[in-house]
Amino acid sequence: MKKIAGLSLLALWLIMAGCTQEQQNQMSRGIQNWTGTNGVMDVYAGEKLVMRFIKVDKMTTGMGRDDNQQRAYRYSYGYLDKNFNYKVDPGEKKLYFEVSDYSNYVFYENPEF
Repeated sequence: MKKIAGLSLLALWLIMAGCTQEQQNQMSRGIQNWTGTNGVMDVYAGEKLVMRFIKVDKMTTGMGRDDNQQRAYRYSYGYLDKNFNYKVDPGEKKLYFEVSDYSNYVFYENPEF
């Protein structure tokens, strides 16, 4: 059994080694889309944690509607963890947010509405 698992891992490694970086990224995204990641997005101002989104399944690259070109931001949905305890507490809502590639901003939905 261990021998089969070891050979399977070796075969997978050889396949991945023969792929380009973009092909590897696409496979990784496919696996994440299937399994989910349940991630955390922390936002810092300097060294201070100022915002946290939890239960973020994946970040998606923004795409142009007319030209179908990739945009310089990623977006997702997550719960705003107001007290930074990694748990969804009463009153903590699931919000849309965006993270820019070029500047230090996070755009997010107003949690009060």
